[in-house]
Order: sequence, then structure tokens, then C-alpha cells
Amino acid sequence: MTPTEKLRSILTEQYISEDGDEYKVELKEGLTNQQIDELAKRLPTGQIPTEIRELLKFARGFEFFGLEEVTFDGVGQFGFEELFPNSVQLAGDGFGNFWILDVDKNGSWGSVFYVCHHPAVIVKHSDNLTQFIEHVNDFGKNTNKSNLDIIHEKVVMDIWRKGNGFIGLENARKSNDTTLKDFALSLPDNFLIADLRHKQIQNGFAWGKFGPNIGKAKRHETELIWGIEKPIKKGFLSKLFGR
Repeated sequence: MTPTEKLRSILTEQYISEDGDEYKVELKEGLTNQQIDELAKRLPTGQIPTEIRELLKFARGFEFFGLEEVTFDGVGQFGFEELFPNSVQLAGDGFGNFWILDVDKNGSWGSVFYVCHHPAVIVKHSDNLTQFIEHVNDFGKNTNKSNLDIIHEKVVMDIWRKGNGFIGLENARKSNDTTLKDFALSLPDNFLIADLRHKQIQNGFAWGKFGPNIGKAKRHETELIWGIEKPIKKGFLSKLFGR
């Protein structure tokens, strides 16, 4: 099912807000071909996939209770380029946390991630945009039992407290997975790796576990693999003499 087909399929759904009020998806006006072409210029290949063009012409997003809004044209709005060089900001929760879609260097629109700053965790939220729209629908119907709410309220804390989601650099350098091994060999010794290539949704990593500065973070050119710096702890004399 394409994103447009999925969005059309939920237009007749009725939802109940926390206050007991009924609401429905309210579409935002679609874009013109010229507007879509201008948007494409901000993407790696200067192109937008056919099914995404179809979606943007149908609606550039929609209003939905519990989310600030869902938008499909937020190309380059998110920032965080060290971790997501090209992305589409889809929605925010009103508290500085966002759902973003990763666009690879070939222009493919891929997985959706929930990027949280408190705790500083990234979670794979949906495999693609179609599934994300379904997850929004699921949130409207099932609220605290939905994938969206479980990630928002529980998974981020579990990753922060228990898992971290990292692979040790030495283990990665010895891996039979040549993609992982080559990436690990390209990193300095004080880095850890997060690999979400083959992970199911609700998996992620604590991007800020070692501090908020991600200026040296590395992203694999084509894969969902990241290198995060773990600062070397300085001894007393090093601190004293500024070394």
C-alpha cells in the first residue's frame, strides 16, 4: 500500500481525544507540481519518488490530535545532520522531540525515527512512511497501547537505562559483516557503533549517553549505522596541565 492509499484509508476513521471529544484526520492542502519540484532541489538527487509526489499532491500533511501536526514536506527542517544528513521532519510532540524520515544519498525515503532529547535516544519507529501513517492511526485508536505511545513513554527510557544500543568497536572490527567491519575500521578507537540495519521497530540507541556534543558523530554513507564518540576520560594531571 502506498502512503497515499494508507492516508485515504483512515480519512473516515473517528477518534476520541483524551477529553472525550471526537475528531478526524484533517488534511492540509496538497502541493503543486512546481512546489514539489522546488522541494526536490533540497534532496540529494534532486528527485522525489513517484509515490511521494503522489502523496504531496494529495496532501502536504494532516492535523491529528496529540501531535503538533503531521507534514510530508519538512525537508531539511530538522537539522541533526551528523546523524541524519538528509531527513524529512514529520511531526513533533510539543516538547522538543520529533519523528523524522531518513532519506538516503540515492534519494530513497526510508525508515521513520523518533528522536528524543530527554532522554537523548533515537528509536526506529516505523519501517516506512506508509507504516508511520498507520502508526498514527493506531495511536488515535489505541493511545497508550499504540506503537507510538509505547516508544514515546517506555522504549526511550528502556534504551537509556538498560540497553544503550551500542556495539563495541573491537567486536565490530572483527565482524564477518564487511560493511560493519569497514565502517568500524574507519573510526577512531574511542567510538562506539549503533547498527539498526536489520533491527525491528522499537530498537534504537542512546545518542547522548556520553554527552550532548555530537559534532564528531559519523553516519555510514548508505546504511543505518552510526559511530558515536565516547570521550576519553582525562586523569588529574591531564586536566591540571590542559592535556
